[in-house]
Amino acid sequence: MCGFVGVISTSDVAGEIHIGLQAIQHRGQDSAGIATMVEDGSRFCVRRGLGHVVHALQAEELKALVGPVGIGHVRYPTIGHGTLDDTQPFFYRQPGVLMAHNGNVTNYEELQESLKDRSIHLLSRCDVEPALCEFADHLMQRRSKDHTLEDATEAMREVQKRVRGAFSIVTALMLDGLPTLLVLRDPNGIRPAVIGKRADGSWIAASESVALDVLGFERSFEPAPGELVVLRTGEEPQRILLNPGCAAPCVFEFVYFARPDSMMNERSVYELRLGFGRALATRMQEKGIEADVVMPVPDTARPAATALAEELKLPLREGLIKNRYSGRTFIMPDQVTRRAALKLKLNPLPSEIKGRRVILLDDSIVRGTTLHRVIDLVRNAGASEVHLAIHSPPVRHPCFYGIDMSTKEELFARRFEGSLQEMEVAAAQDLGADSMTYLDVESMDSVFGESRCAACFDGKYPQVLSEAEQWGIVGDRKQVHR
Repeated sequence: MCGFVGVISTSDVAGEIHIGLQAIQHRGQDSAGIATMVEDGSRFCVRRGLGHVVHALQAEELKALVGPVGIGHVRYPTIGHGTLDDTQPFFYRQPGVLMAHNGNVTNYEELQESLKDRSIHLLSRCDVEPALCEFADHLMQRRSKDHTLEDATEAMREVQKRVRGAFSIVTALMLDGLPTLLVLRDPNGIRPAVIGKRADGSWIAASESVALDVLGFERSFEPAPGELVVLRTGEEPQRILLNPGCAAPCVFEFVYFARPDSMMNERSVYELRLGFGRALATRMQEKGIEADVVMPVPDTARPAATALAEELKLPLREGLIKNRYSGRTFIMPDQVTRRAALKLKLNPLPSEIKGRRVILLDDSIVRGTTLHRVIDLVRNAGASEVHLAIHSPPVRHPCFYGIDMSTKEELFARRFEGSLQEMEVAAAQDLGADSMTYLDVESMDSVFGESRCAACFDGKYPQVLSEAEQWGIVGDRKQVHR
């Protein structure tokens, strides 16, 4: 999972991209980069660094990034080792093109071999690089220079044929003699993308709408699955449907990854999380669970906890205080780092916990690392009972589309067999809770209300992966976590 911001305007855009990236910092803490192109396409500037945006790209780097069109990116690795070589955006010299993406290319190994057969060699393990090389190669096959929008459209059509997986791609180059920003979404629209406009004729493409908000852009539309969007300053977008499939936006974006103030698929992430909380309250009422207080595990679970408390007519309290300078433990690169970070991340408030029956609400359980520790914290702070509530279904299946859970062995829910109710009992005992309640898939769907990718919950993948693709992704994850 990553995040991008692309801007095309009438003046230098690096400063705005830097601000936009900070708005989507939650999508990647591993590295950040910005690349720009000057107005006539004669020069490209790229700066990349490890860590958060403000550390990876400081003032001196921004001064060097000139040009009215550019792309920025924040990353955490699902393929690649998290080194500077794997940091986006990427630049290809022929014909002169910048590219970044959000998602996961599943057939990296196949693309690498195909490119090698054409004497094109990759310099990284980042999965956007083969997509960039495919695009550039097909563009150069059409003509050696002065490329047109028609050339780029056909090259992107080839990218969509050859590149598999979940991705939203943003590209900057010269077409028809004009600076141009291209946005391509995968045929199922699994990964998010949004387009925004401003009164001065500028356009923005980003992974989440919060990047538009901080920069004063009005949200315009979201590219459809399989759609190519062409953006030029002062012109209306051109929308070209290349190869649409069945829409399947990732539901885990709404459960955990996206900021609550984002809009995705014309839906408010915050409102959907409220709906998940209300549906979860119904399950807890059916089970007859009694409690004194509802407490969210900061921060993603707060909206659902608010709705659950209202439905159960219980007070909502902050029982765990989060260190605002700690990162998101889920997207840290290994278990050792996650455990160490968790010790810094949360601290209990005994005055709100002691002697009370606590409903502790979290968004999901992937590995169980965080919740083992959190339940211990709440117990040690004096809770008389701890009832765990999760506002998503059990994560039983790997994700191959960009969420960091690509092996069956690491998934907490796969330790338990039987019905959902039997699994909840066993899982509560394992975690040290008095009870545990998941949101079931049917209730999640009743809230979400449209087609979606929930393969991590139900095992129904919108794109069938070959065994070679699955092993390729798992192999890379083992390298990342070695």
